[in-house]
Amino acid sequence: MPCRTFCRVPARLACIGLWLGAAAIAAPAMAAPQGSASAADETAHTAAAVKAVDQHWLEAEESGDAAWLDSMLLPDYRSVGVAGTFATKAGIVAHAAKNRGSDKMKQQVAAWQAAHPVDQQVTLQGDTAILSFISAAPATKGKLYSSDVFVYADGRWRALYSAHTELGKD
Repeated sequence: MPCRTFCRVPARLACIGLWLGAAAIAAPAMAAPQGSASAADETAHTAAAVKAVDQHWLEAEESGDAAWLDSMLLPDYRSVGVAGTFATKAGIVAHAAKNRGSDKMKQQVAAWQAAHPVDQQVTLQGDTAILSFISAAPATKGKLYSSDVFVYADGRWRALYSAHTELGKD
């Protein structure tokens, strides 16, 4: 399972299959799906928009929206796991497509999130944003799970890189 979803929830659930065993082009394509928790304008040049795109990313992986993921992930996107392994855009998109029509991933995400509360911090510098997932659990409060790097290009936020730490390995 490509690394992204669980570690990125922080940094996502596609990672958990990998890490539990060892331990997300047009502006309309960026609109949040109906019923989405992503209420902020995903095209804004703001921290709120970065968080909204990230939430949409999670929802796209859960629901199998491979087309949206393909448009949001930059061609050279990489997600680096705790063991130094990496997942590519193609791997993440292919894995997400397998979730279409199933709520299994959504259930796994909800369970993981309940057990691993996080705070999100966005750092903006020009057209680059770093979204960090920081543990909010008492035993590990303040420690980093993962970070995602987004680039504002063509009027929207697109993911370039993600990195995950041992904290999300479980």
